[in-house]
Amino acid sequence: MRKRVKMVRGSGNVFRDLGFRGPEARNLALRSEVMIRIEEFVERSGMTQARAAACLGLTQPRLNALLKGKIDQFSLDALVNAATRAGLQVDLLVTAPKRMRERPAANP
Repeated sequence: MRKRVKMVRGSGNVFRDLGFRGPEARNLALRSEVMIRIEEFVERSGMTQARAAACLGLTQPRLNALLKGKIDQFSLDALVNAATRAGLQVDLLVTAPKRMRERPAANP
């Protein structure tokens, strides 16, 4: 007998889908994105981990932790600093929550 598999559409944020709440899920997603971009920089550079770490302002063990995806060991601030040292452009966009954007403006 075949077992039926139920498919559930993801939210677009894997961390939210794993059970993290809104702000924490968003922070983890942002950190993950920056980590991926730094990893791509290191791979494309052809540098040794020691040389890449020095370029990024990290120690080699810290870079190794980053490359292994140890997201809990890095703040967003530390990752942004390393990314800018790699020559990556980091932009931050801050918007109001949807429920605030949808409200009509108050009359002065």
